[in-house]
Amino acid sequence: METAKNIYHKICQVEKIISGVFLVLIMIIVFLSAIGRAVGHPLNWAIDISAFLFAWAAFFSADVAMRQDRHLSVKFIVLKLPEKAQYYITLANYLIIVVFLGYLIRFGFIQTYNTRFRTFQGIPELSYAWATLSVPIGSILLLISTVNKMRQVYKTKEAASLKMKDKEKVDQLSD
Repeated sequence: METAKNIYHKICQVEKIISGVFLVLIMIIVFLSAIGRAVGHPLNWAIDISAFLFAWAAFFSADVAMRQDRHLSVKFIVLKLPEKAQYYITLANYLIIVVFLGYLIRFGFIQTYNTRFRTFQGIPELSYAWATLSVPIGSILLLISTVNKMRQVYKTKEAASLKMKDKEKVDQLSD
């Protein structure tokens, strides 16, 4: 189990680095493309490479944000509810995300297969399937992160429940 956690931790670190590098590369390529167009030598491949990098960076960045709780959320209404309701709403939200990611994984692989012969216009040697593959792979990584988040919520609730039971026992003994 520790080996799996170590592998996952390393994947998370690599994913974070790759997403940052891809975003920087996109900015550089777009900047060079703009300069190239301005001087009359456009880079025909720049848009395609940027789209390819963006597809992967979007999913990797989404997973990094999921692990760090950086996704946009509106909690001010939920925080006014009882703790038990907050717990169930949080689990329901994660469950909806899991279902959606399952859909993305399934249809992402189908779409990857369907685009295997399509190529980028500016880079005919590169199959579009490599960009499309970002959907199911990124969704699998997001699914792992979401399931981990669900487990954390469950463990926190379980720990709180145990503390309450221990407190009740102490109260009974002191009576």
